[in-house]
Amino acid sequence: MVSAREPAMRALAPRARPLIAIAAAAAATVAALSACTPRAPRATPGTAPGAAPDTAPRPMPTRTLVPVLEPQRSGTTALLQAVSAVSERVVWVSGHEGTWARTLDGGATWETGRVPGADTLQFRDVQGVSADSAWLLAAGAGELSRIYRTTDGGRHWTEQFVNAEPNAFFDCFAFWDTRRALAFSDAVDGHHLVLRTRDGGEHWDRIPPASLPTALPGEGGFAASGTCVATAGSGTAWIGTGNTSAARVLRTTDGGTTWSVVAVPVVSGTAAGIASVAFRDSLHGLALGGDIGKPDARGDYVARTEDGGRTWSIAGRPTFAGAVYGAAWVPGATTPTIVAVGPGGASLSRDDGQSWRRLDDDAYWAVGFASPSAGWAVGPKGRIVRIRLATSPRGDRN
Repeated sequence: MVSAREPAMRALAPRARPLIAIAAAAAATVAALSACTPRAPRATPGTAPGAAPDTAPRPMPTRTLVPVLEPQRSGTTALLQAVSAVSERVVWVSGHEGTWARTLDGGATWETGRVPGADTLQFRDVQGVSADSAWLLAAGAGELSRIYRTTDGGRHWTEQFVNAEPNAFFDCFAFWDTRRALAFSDAVDGHHLVLRTRDGGEHWDRIPPASLPTALPGEGGFAASGTCVATAGSGTAWIGTGNTSAARVLRTTDGGTTWSVVAVPVVSGTAAGIASVAFRDSLHGLALGGDIGKPDARGDYVARTEDGGRTWSIAGRPTFAGAVYGAAWVPGATTPTIVAVGPGGASLSRDDGQSWRRLDDDAYWAVGFASPSAGWAVGPKGRIVRIRLATSPRGDRN
């Protein structure tokens, strides 16, 4: 199973790509992104101060919206892969080199740190629930997959889970509330591996393999943005998979006790499939991904559902080339709005993914929103950009 899964995981390494910082009154600057291998741990010294790009707001030309992208100073140069927007002021971010970051003022300032003893870990998912409380999931083979929790704003971290299955590789987790959550790994020996907690992570117990659909050869998730699992309501969840003959979505409506599975009509195969699932309610959602190893390719990378994931149909194509790594709905938007990101850029849709509008051409791994005026996208070299989808020239809100 390791060799079958390896191409997909290695394909998630950031690729060399120019960074184009767009400023209101400054010329663009270009830097090269260094490659890193997702499975190989990276040891680095303490937190490095990040040299952020120009922090001037960047209005995006459009007729009906005037999104503004504001680069913020993260205080790190690590690759950032996940974001959890608790509110318009409180946001948690995580990434490589054992890195986490938190803001309490909407990103005007960021506090950045490393979990002690975890400098080699890649925190590819984060769940924040308050200014003080958050969980981190480290993705990697064997014991490199771990879960940590803080209850004091990052001053101390408790190691809640260390993976003991050598062939497992945990990709992401998702929470219903502060006590109940799921964590998903690539399949092991033909069986899906899903953990469940009912006590805030004090115990992470494996859901019996017999309760889950049989895994296809090589099937697993993509630890791209921490969004391959999504939850809704009191017990509904979806898991997006790939790296096999069909991209699929696993679905539960009873908190993970029983599961069903359905094929999704997006590109599939080795290193291809679903990297992100995003639902705006219990019925309407998108499955997004692509061919991870082909940064310049375009194709059927997005599918939509209107019946809670029972059936799926092809949606529109984002404006940027390459796979979608992460996506997030915008809470409070007058018209349902979703933003999708990847190494090729960022796009916005206001019609459930049927059509897309360009937001940016810079590389991003993940995105999250607290409101239309408070979203954050993260990516290489410590990049954090605030996204405001507030007011159009006509005065309408989104």
